[in-house]
Amino acid sequence: MVERYVMSIDQGTTSTRCILFDHRGRLVSVAQREHEQHFPRPGWVEHDAVEIWRNLQRVVPEALTSARTDPDQIAAIGIANQRETTVLWDRRTGAPLGRAIVWQDTRTASLVEELGKQPGEEFFLERCCLPPSTYFSAPRIRWLFDHVDGLERRAQNGEVLFGTIESWLIWNLTGGRDGGLHITDPTNASRTMLINIHTLDWDEELMEFFGVPRAMLPEIRSSAETYGEADAVLPGVPITAALGDQQAALFGQTCFSPGDAKCTYGTGSFLLMNTGTDAVRSRHGLLTTVAYKIADHPTVYALEGPIAVTGSLVQWFRDRLGLIHSAPEIETLARTVEDNGGCYIVPAFSGLFAPHWRSDARGVIVGLTSYITKGHLARAVLEATGWQTREVVDAMNADSPFTLKRLKVDGGMTSDNLLMQFLADVLDVPVVRPLVAETVSLGAAYAAGLAAGYWPDLEVLRSNWHRAAQWMPEMDPERREWEYACWQRAVERSLGWIQPRSGK
Repeated sequence: MVERYVMSIDQGTTSTRCILFDHRGRLVSVAQREHEQHFPRPGWVEHDAVEIWRNLQRVVPEALTSARTDPDQIAAIGIANQRETTVLWDRRTGAPLGRAIVWQDTRTASLVEELGKQPGEEFFLERCCLPPSTYFSAPRIRWLFDHVDGLERRAQNGEVLFGTIESWLIWNLTGGRDGGLHITDPTNASRTMLINIHTLDWDEELMEFFGVPRAMLPEIRSSAETYGEADAVLPGVPITAALGDQQAALFGQTCFSPGDAKCTYGTGSFLLMNTGTDAVRSRHGLLTTVAYKIADHPTVYALEGPIAVTGSLVQWFRDRLGLIHSAPEIETLARTVEDNGGCYIVPAFSGLFAPHWRSDARGVIVGLTSYITKGHLARAVLEATGWQTREVVDAMNADSPFTLKRLKVDGGMTSDNLLMQFLADVLDVPVVRPLVAETVSLGAAYAAGLAAGYWPDLEVLRSNWHRAAQWMPEMDPERREWEYACWQRAVERSLGWIQPRSGK
């Protein structure tokens, strides 16, 4: 019998990957292409949506060739994507109306500050469970309407489409301007500030407030169901899943039970805890989000703590300071010292995300003395990720009816054993890395395979999960709390750095 596979397209912040998985959830082949990061002004981050689409057209045949297979052997396609990144395009021509505005972009800071005052945070929390933040899509749409001549009028006339990246890719895959499907799923829609998180429909009051017409918004479908067949790249192959990348990682880590949690360590880091069918509203600076919705089954929700800068701090240490030549070298350098020497780095390069949500914060290095070496700095870089995770876990334990008992981890930074041990130490729970590290891609594949009948149920997926490594807490509790207090004082010093200039 000819082997069949599920294809996962993982469209991330820095690259697009195509991975094939078999019935046991094993990686069969992978192809990847990076896309350019555009920084036209301080705080602005943009991507070329056309470049991303062209990269997808290249990586799919590369992955098929690597696996020595053809499209007939692909049972289904699942898509995972960078979430809040905002694309607007012309319904008739299919051309993007400018570059995509990336989730890291902070150009909407002044608008967001006004939203916090009027109508106030509660207006948004009651409807979408999201606080006003530069992180989300709706303020970006409003910003584009306010700064691009004629764009709002064209949107009101039905000439403009909005989507996060999965919507853009599915539209192109299924025909584009010749009848492409304009759809999204609840995990991505729940990051726009335009959805009612309880009904999973676009919210009339939020749309009216931001001035976003329903005609430009995609149809909201389940995270796993048959959307339609691809017309381009893989003609005839069904597209059966779409999830935001962090929800896909939660799914790939088989966190199907309330209280299960994972953290993905990449450019930024994202800790999600499954809260079951209850949308638990955070009181401690976390986000309430949709974890996934499988076909017509009840919606599953999660609490999320996004951390803006983790892996990108290592990149800064490498590329901007030039203290290492490759990312893995940071562990070797950090091991040249026993501790951080009293030095702490708060990487608030574009503000702080959870649990602080302070766009006025900026990065600081504190505790510098003549004793500090580049080894201490390297250790402080790694420890910043651990302490930021601890802040999120504390908030999650305060918000959730469940206490974190174990943290499943994935992403590029998990290859750093020193960091993983530090995480276990500061969280005081076991930290576990799975055998298959590509959990974002695997989650999209799992959801697609479920919808297509490739896998029968969640229990089969659970049986595919295997532990590769585990780290247990070893730090003295008194030292843990002392150093955490030092970290918190460092965070305080990062706040309030950005202030309006006199007369502006």
